[in-house]
Amino acid sequence: MQYTNLHCHTTASDGELSPTDLVALAAQLGVTTLAITDHDTIAGHDEAMAAGAARGVRVIPGIEVSALSPQGEVHILGYGVRVTSPESPVAQKIAGLRAVRDARANKIIAKLGQLGIVLTFAHVKRIAGDAVVGRPHIAKALVELGVVTDIQQAFDRYLGEGKPAFSPHEGLTPAQAIQLIHDAGGIAVFAHPTLYVGNIAQLFADLLANGLDGIEVYHSDNPEDHRQIYLNWASKHGLVVTGGSDFHHDSSETRAIFSSFSLSAEEMAHFNAALRR
Repeated sequence: MQYTNLHCHTTASDGELSPTDLVALAAQLGVTTLAITDHDTIAGHDEAMAAGAARGVRVIPGIEVSALSPQGEVHILGYGVRVTSPESPVAQKIAGLRAVRDARANKIIAKLGQLGIVLTFAHVKRIAGDAVVGRPHIAKALVELGVVTDIQQAFDRYLGEGKPAFSPHEGLTPAQAIQLIHDAGGIAVFAHPTLYVGNIAQLFADLLANGLDGIEVYHSDNPEDHRQIYLNWASKHGLVVTGGSDFHHDSSETRAIFSSFSLSAEEMAHFNAALRR
């Protein structure tokens, strides 16, 4: 059995492990194909690719692009993104996503202030370091302030969708996210569809109309009956099927999930063919 994990985050965004350490974990757990899909950045690619070559792990350069539909936030995974120069137009567009995330963080911080919680962007940036800023960094700041006891509580009380400090991602539309991934030479895949809060059938139709290439069928938040629906959609429309653990934090539980995904030979062949196009 060859394990794959096509959805992982590193310290380039809001993951706990560096790209090198993530690849080392993949090698340790028997994952032979690993995708680096940091939120709105490709900063971890070079380090991960070098580590993969040294460890014998196939590393696929990817990204998870955040977008906003009329009914809620949507994440689109990009696989095989190739940016040859930091001065290229597509590289500049990806770099611009950092500013969108900073603006969102400041909106969340302002909402927290209205709730009587004093937090500065400088505090959040200190935690994020060179990584693009995400809600987990704000959650860690709230833990440091003693407002909550852990990151999950921060999301449950303040930062999760529908909670009082939540602010939606207002950068790209789903169509623009797909186009950005295509412009970078990648394939665009609908991430963890079960987590979408709006009319998923309508969203899926819109994504298809705008060039969607695949769907993340195998994700721990996709229950078995949902997976079958997504497999049917993929089969009907000739879409690529992917799966991954959405790795952020290193623990015994996340390690168990990390190496629990394996695409069938047919699914992997379809995925590889799409990457080569």
